[in-house]
Amino acid sequence: MATVYDVPADILISRVARKLEEMPEMKMPEWAKFVKTGAHSERLPEQPNWWYVRAASILRRIYIDGPVGVSRLRTYYGGRKNRGVKPEHHVDAGGKIIRTILQQLEKAGLVEKDGRNGRKITKKGQSFIDKEATAIANAKKE
Repeated sequence: MATVYDVPADILISRVARKLEEMPEMKMPEWAKFVKTGAHSERLPEQPNWWYVRAASILRRIYIDGPVGVSRLRTYYGGRKNRGVKPEHHVDAGGKIIRTILQQLEKAGLVEKDGRNGRKITKKGQSFIDKEATAIANAKKE
């Protein structure tokens, strides 16, 4: 059985995003159409399903990094802010999007709170991702 480490991340994230779109717990809020992902980005996301792609990416990141909190995810999804003439600096991503996605993933039963350490993946979440990774690995063999 394949895991997250055995398949390319972009293929896994796109496939998991399609599965998350079908879940009733995962629903893009109305306000998400009008927000940037952080202070470092100049425009809104262009993909219509960007919410589910970000959720799949966060789920993969929790799988890999173990218990992880919103602060570390904000740092991971942040980027360089263009400050005009001044040198660029790293700016964290917005936290509202990440918090809302984590709450939806909790409601779906894919992640759970781990006391003071943030959130960790559940058995259901691990098997969900591993099944998708196995399907990708089997398709690659054929």
